[in-house]
Amino acid sequence: MSVRQILTSLVASVLLCGATSFALAQSGSPKAATKGAAKSAPPAKQEAAAAAAAGGAEPTLIGQYGTWGAYTASPNGKKVCFALAKPSSSKTNPPNRPRDPAYAFVSTRPAEKVVNEVSIMIGYTLKQGSESTLEVGGGSYAMYTQGDGLWIKNAAEEERMVEAMRKAADLTVKGVSAKGTETTDTFSLKGLSQALDRLAQDCRR
Repeated sequence: MSVRQILTSLVASVLLCGATSFALAQSGSPKAATKGAAKSAPPAKQEAAAAAAAGGAEPTLIGQYGTWGAYTASPNGKKVCFALAKPSSSKTNPPNRPRDPAYAFVSTRPAEKVVNEVSIMIGYTLKQGSESTLEVGGGSYAMYTQGDGLWIKNAAEEERMVEAMRKAADLTVKGVSAKGTETTDTFSLKGLSQALDRLAQDCRR
C-alpha cells in the first residue's frame, strides 16, 4: 500500500469511525458533524477505510489543537502519527466547481524514519505533469503532484517549510485539476505547532 493510499484510508477512517472532536472543530455542530462525515467520504474511500480499520489502522484522536487534530494509527502494524486539518477557505476558478474535501497532513512514520512529512489531499485529480505551490511565511515551495496528492518537490526544503508552518498564521496551496480548474485552498495553522509537539512525544512510545 502506497503512502497516498494509506493517507486516503486514514482520513476516510477519521470521517467514518466517529472522530467527532475533529468534525466538531470544523463545523461547531454535532448534527452538522455527523451529517458532514457521512456525506464526505465516497464509497471507494469507505471501502478503503474498512480495509484499513480491519488491519488495525483505525486512527485514534489524541488531541485537538485549534484547527488541527493529532492522530495515531497502525496500518499493517506500523505506527503512523499525523496532524490533520481541513481548509479554512477554498476557491475555484471557474467558481463553484464541485470537488471532494481537501485535507492537509503532517505525518511521522517511525518505521520509515520519516518525520513531519507534509502532504495535501487536494480533493480532485490533478492535471498530469502539473506542479503546485505551497505558500507559507512569505516563502513559496514547489509541490509535485500524484493523483489527488501533493508533496514537496525538494525534500531538503521540507524541514524549513515545517518550521515556517509552525510560526505562520496560515498556508495557501494552489493547484490545477485534470479538467483545468484552478484552485486556491487556505489552511489555518492555529494549533499546528502544539499538535506536532504532541505527536513527537507520542511517536517515541
